[in-house]
Amino acid sequence: MKGLAEVVQGEDDIARKCRTMYKLVREYQASFTSLEKCRKPVICCIHSACVGAGSSLICSADIRYCTSDAYFQVKEVDIGLAADVGALQRLPRIIGNESLVRELAFTGREMYADEAAKNGLVSRVFPDKQSMLEAAIHIAQQIAEKSPVAVQGTKLHLNYSRDHSVDDALEYQATWNMSLLQSEDLAKSAMAHIGKTKAEFSDY
Repeated sequence: MKGLAEVVQGEDDIARKCRTMYKLVREYQASFTSLEKCRKPVICCIHSACVGAGSSLICSADIRYCTSDAYFQVKEVDIGLAADVGALQRLPRIIGNESLVRELAFTGREMYADEAAKNGLVSRVFPDKQSMLEAAIHIAQQIAEKSPVAVQGTKLHLNYSRDHSVDDALEYQATWNMSLLQSEDLAKSAMAHIGKTKAEFSDY
């Protein structure tokens, strides 16, 4: 916010201010989108307040957990601006309820953990921070045991499918798999499953 305020209060011509402002906002947006573009799954844990930019940030994560005392607010409307780093773009796709998203964004009201879970913003609610972190670490360990080719490919295709038609996404999947099905990870996974052992995979 300090950087934006300096631009607004500066003495540059309005056209140059606008260009600088645009670049700053896009940089902020890219920093939030980096979670989404990270090849590995991102697990987000929320306790207590998740307000404004925090609500935009968690929308870029793959898995979201929270504690029972957590609450979420798209609060930018209360300080005179429209949220600009992802909440308005990602939240409708996450919870799938346009009316609810607009209510949250227009009023800046608090959405508490039970409502967040009911509407799909988080997948699990925990009684306290410690149990939430333990669950997140456990699920991270489970994911880490899988083939990195499979996990990273799954994230890539989930994101691609969200932004494209089913037919386009299937075409992209087929193009991807014509190469990646030849990975050694497929044979390793199959042999481990047959032998009831744990497969070990190379870095990817």
